[in-house]
Amino acid sequence: MVLIQTFSDGSVLTFDFGTFDGWCVYLQRTKQPKYAPTDSQYFKRLWQLGQIHGCQKIYDDFVKFYTLTSKNIDQQVLDLISKISTSYNDDALEIEILFTIIYAGMIAEENKEFTKLKKRIKRLGIHQTLIDKESPEFASNFSRGKKWRELDQLCKAKGF
Repeated sequence: MVLIQTFSDGSVLTFDFGTFDGWCVYLQRTKQPKYAPTDSQYFKRLWQLGQIHGCQKIYDDFVKFYTLTSKNIDQQVLDLISKISTSYNDDALEIEILFTIIYAGMIAEENKEFTKLKKRIKRLGIHQTLIDKESPEFASNFSRGKKWRELDQLCKAKGF
């Protein structure tokens, strides 16, 4: 198990072994069992929060740490996520947790063997949810069964 972040409410985000490899992201909330958040869950919550704070704002804030994401956990990126989250007022902690889950998910994608799209696959889903206004369920399942070259062309057409 690798610690990613401990949040102000005591929640903990870690990498641990999952179905495929050691890059599964787990959230442990205080006095609750640890679980692996799904794309569908956090895309849905980001969309809901977008109705309050603006989908474009959430997307633009996501891109700020997306561009800095590499194969390794970077404390400066975690600090940036924490700083960005403060602008969400009452939703600051939730946004910080969601953004950190997504950040960890992108690190996992960067480290997966044989993957061609890396972190861009997360950006595609978030773009589809927040900018293209597709349903979170659609966005979280969109890439399944598609060839990487098709997805690569779509990402390039969207500018990432």
